[in-house]
Amino acid sequence: MVMAIIAGTGFDRLGELEIDEEFLPETPWGPPAAALQRGHLGLSPVLFLSRHGHAHEYAPHAVNYRANLQALADAGATAILAVYTVGGISADLVPGSLVVAHDLVDYTWGREQSFSTVGNVIHVEFSDPYDAELRRRLVRAAQAQTGAGEPPVVDGGVYGCTQGPRLETAAEIDRMERDGCTVVGMTGMPEAGLARELGLPIAGISLVVNPAAGRGGISLDEMQQVAAAGRARIIRILAAALG
Repeated sequence: MVMAIIAGTGFDRLGELEIDEEFLPETPWGPPAAALQRGHLGLSPVLFLSRHGHAHEYAPHAVNYRANLQALADAGATAILAVYTVGGISADLVPGSLVVAHDLVDYTWGREQSFSTVGNVIHVEFSDPYDAELRRRLVRAAQAQTGAGEPPVVDGGVYGCTQGPRLETAAEIDRMERDGCTVVGMTGMPEAGLARELGLPIAGISLVVNPAAGRGGISLDEMQQVAAAGRARIIRILAAALG
C-alpha cells in the first residue's frame, strides 16, 4: 500500500517529511494545488499533497479537487489519509479534540464533484464514505498517541462540509446539528467522493480548533494555539498510522 497524506490549514508544508522527490504533474483536469512530495515520515514512505497550495492560495471552494486526487492516483497512491481543521458542533467536542468521522453530509454547491464525462458516467456506492480499516488504523494510532490530559479522540462522527470560504451562521449550524453533523469543515467534499471514484480508500482525522457558530467563542490567538498543539499531535498520529 502506498499511502498519501492530504492536509490543509496548518499543514501547508510538512516539515517533518524527509523529501526524496518533489514534482508538479499535469492531469486531464489541470495541475494539482501544489507540487507532490514523495518521501518518508519516520520510516514510512508517503506521498504528501498540500490541499490549498504551499502558500495556502486556494480557498476551499476554489481547490481543484479533481486534479489533486488524480495526481495522487497517477503517482501511485493506493490509499489516502486526510487531515481536516474543523469547528465542533457537538457540545463535548472541546477545542483540541480529534474526530475520526464515519460519515458526512455535503452542503457544497458548484464544485466539480465527479470525474464523469459525456459518455463516461460514473456511479459509485457511497453509503460508507470512509474506509473502515483506515479508520481503525487512525483511531488506534490516535489513542496510542494521546497523553494524559490531552483532549479526547472520538471514534465516529459526521463531517458536515460547507461551501466556504465564509464561516457559517448560528442558524446554519443549528440546521447541521439537526441533520446529525458533529463537526463542520469546508474541504471534505468532493475529496472523499472523488477518491471513491478512483478506487482509493480514504479516511480522515479532524482537529477541532473552535466551537462552531453559536456554540461559544474563542479568540484567534486561542485558535492558533490549539492548532499548533494539535498539529504536533497529528504528526505523531500519522507517523504511527503509517507504521
